[in-house]
Amino acid sequence: MADKDNDKLLDHAYDGIQEFDNPLPTWWKWIFYATIVFVPLYYWDPLGIGEGPGKEQAYEQSMAAFNAAHPKTGGTYSDDQLIAFAKDPAKVEAGKVVFTSYCAACHRPDGGGMIGPNLTDDFWIHGGKPTEMLKVIVEGVLAKGMPNWGKVLKPDQIEGAVAYVQTLHGTNPANPKAPEGAKYPPDSAAAPAPAAK
Repeated sequence: MADKDNDKLLDHAYDGIQEFDNPLPTWWKWIFYATIVFVPLYYWDPLGIGEGPGKEQAYEQSMAAFNAAHPKTGGTYSDDQLIAFAKDPAKVEAGKVVFTSYCAACHRPDGGGMIGPNLTDDFWIHGGKPTEMLKVIVEGVLAKGMPNWGKVLKPDQIEGAVAYVQTLHGTNPANPKAPEGAKYPPDSAAAPAPAAK
C-alpha cells in the first residue's frame, strides 16, 4: 500500500520513466543500526560479547587445554614405543585404514609391493627398524617416489601406519614383489652369540 506522505516522485526521469523516492522500512533501518552496534562487540570479543578473555586469549587457552589433553612425545620415538604400538589392536586397526587409504596404491593392500617395495619380507631398502620405517613415512624418499606423508598425515595416523606395517612382516601375499635392499635383521644379528667356553 502506497504511503502518500513518503512516496514522492523524483525530479529526474530515465527513458521516460520516473521513480519514487521510497524510504526504507523503519524495521529494516533498526536491524541495520543494530548490526553496526553488534559488529564491534563481536569483533573484539566473540565469546563474551563485551566481556571475557578476548579472541587471542581464548585461542591460547583452548590450545593449552588441547595440548594438556593430548601430550606429544616431541616427535621422537624409540623402537620399543613403536613395537608397543604394533601390539595395540586399536592402533593397528587405525593404521590399516591409513594404509588402505594412502599406501595400498603403491604397496598393494596386502603389502606385497607393486610400485613400492614388498613390506612383508625381511628385506628393507631404508632399514627395517620401526624408527627407520617411521622416518621413511614422515620424510619420504622423493627420489624413489615415496611422498613425505609427515606433511599430510597426523601423528596418530603415522603411528598407526607404522604399527600396521609391522604386522605385515612375515605374511604371505599372493605374487609378492622380489626382495629389495638389505636383510633385516642381518643374519649375524639374528644368530645367538656363542656361549663362552
